[in-house]
Amino acid sequence: MPVQVPDDSDFNSFREQCENVDGWTVHYNKAGVTVWCRDQQQSETVQKLKASVFCKDVTAETLYDVLHDTSYRKKWDSNMIDTYDIGRLTVNADVGYYSWRCPSPLKNRDFITLRSWLPLGGDYMIINYSVKHPKYPQKKDYVRAVSVQTGYLIKSNGVNSTLFYMTQVDPKGSLPKWVVNKVSQFVAPKAMKKIYKACLKYPEWKRKHNPHLKPWLYPEQNTLPSISPAELSLQHADSLENIDESGLSEERGHISDEEDSYSKES
Repeated sequence: MPVQVPDDSDFNSFREQCENVDGWTVHYNKAGVTVWCRDQQQSETVQKLKASVFCKDVTAETLYDVLHDTSYRKKWDSNMIDTYDIGRLTVNADVGYYSWRCPSPLKNRDFITLRSWLPLGGDYMIINYSVKHPKYPQKKDYVRAVSVQTGYLIKSNGVNSTLFYMTQVDPKGSLPKWVVNKVSQFVAPKAMKKIYKACLKYPEWKRKHNPHLKPWLYPEQNTLPSISPAELSLQHADSLENIDESGLSEERGHISDEEDSYSKES
C-alpha cells in the first residue's frame, strides 16, 4: 500500500476524534488535565488514548512552535533519547526519527514517522503515522514501535489555548498491565504538564536561539533533502519482531522523574 501525505479529510477526522467524547472513558481529570481511553472493541488490539491540557497564558502559536522545534525538545523532553528530521515530502510534511526511554526494565522504543501539519484559522494540527525508510532499519537495542496515528490539536482562545493529544500506538510486544495503567494514570498527565511548562519558558529561550528560524512556518528555511513518497512504505506492526515483556514486574519499573534540563538553564 503506497504512502500518502494526509489530506483535509484526514485532518478533519483527527479533529473530530479529539473533540468527541462518545465512546471514551475518563481515566484522569485533575488540575486542567484530562486523559481518556477509548472503549475497546474486541477486534481492536491497540489502545487509543487522548489527553487535553488547558494552557493559561500560552498562545496557540507558541504551543505550535514548541511541538515543532526539535532543538528545544531536547531541553524539556527528558524521556526522549534522540530525534532528528530525515527529509521533507511537501511544504507541510516530513519524515523523522524519534526514540524514547521506556520504564525499566522494558526495552526502549523508536519510530520512523511521516508527519504532516496544518494551520486552520487560529487552530493548528500535527499528525503522524509510522513508515519504513530503507536507510533507517531497526536498531539493535531498540524495539521498533508503530504509530497507527498520533497527533496534536491546538485550539486557540486568545492569550490562552487548549492542547489535545491523541495516540494509537502499537508498542510491539505484550506489555505488563501495570505499564498500560501507568501510561493513562501517570505518564500522559505528566507529559501534558511538561509541555505546558515548556511553553511558558519557550519565548525567552527562542529569543536566544535562532529566533527567526521557524521552517515549519517559513518553508523557504527548510534545508532538509527532498524525498519522494515512493521511497517509503507503510510500517505494518505484524512485520516487526514481537517481544513478550508481560512478565516483568512493576517493582522494577520506574518512570524518569529527573529534573528537566531546560529548567536548569537561564
